[in-house]
Amino acid sequence: MRVRRSLLLAGLVTLAMIVAPSATAAHVVWSGLVIAQNVPEPAPIPQELTHIEQTLKSLFGYNQFQVIGQSSKTLRTGQEDWLASSKYFALHVDAQGETDAGYTVKLKLYKELELLLETDAKLSTRSPLVIKGPQVGDGQLLLVLLVNDDERTEQSPHGHRHAANQANPVVTAWRRLSRAIQDVLP
Repeated sequence: MRVRRSLLLAGLVTLAMIVAPSATAAHVVWSGLVIAQNVPEPAPIPQELTHIEQTLKSLFGYNQFQVIGQSSKTLRTGQEDWLASSKYFALHVDAQGETDAGYTVKLKLYKELELLLETDAKLSTRSPLVIKGPQVGDGQLLLVLLVNDDERTEQSPHGHRHAANQANPVVTAWRRLSRAIQDVLP
C-alpha cells in the first residue's frame, strides 16, 4: 500500500511540474493596422505578415499590404490591454481572459476620436485574427492580431512559423500517471 501511495504522489508531482510551465507560458500578441491595396508594383510584404501573405491575398484580393500602426504585447495574465495606433486610426485591444484555444478579446477601432467598431472576438494561439475594416482611399483597412509563442514555435526552411509538433503536456502526464497506477495495482 505504501508503494502505491508513493507512486501516486510521484505521478501527481510529475503532473504538476509538467503543467506548471505551460500555464505560465507568456504569449506575445502582435496587433497591426494594415492598409491593403492593389497597385501595379507592390512593395514587399512587411515581415510581420510574411507567414500569412498568401491567406491575405486570397481572402481579400489585394496585392500589397502596408502596416500603418502596430503594437506587441506580452500576455502574462490574459487580462492586459494595449493600443496599436496610426495617424488616423487606433485599435484598442482588451484581453478578457485566456481559454484553452487562446484569448477572448474586446476590440475597439477608432478613427481619430470616433468609435467605428466595438466587438468581442476569440484570438486563437494557432491562427491569426483578421478583420476587414473600412475603405481607406483606394484600399481597405485590415485589423490583424497574431499570437507568437517563441517557446513553442520554430522556423521552417521556407521562413514560415508554425507550431512545433508537441503533445499536450497534461494529456501526456495523465497517461504516464495512469500507466504507473495500472502497473502498481494488481
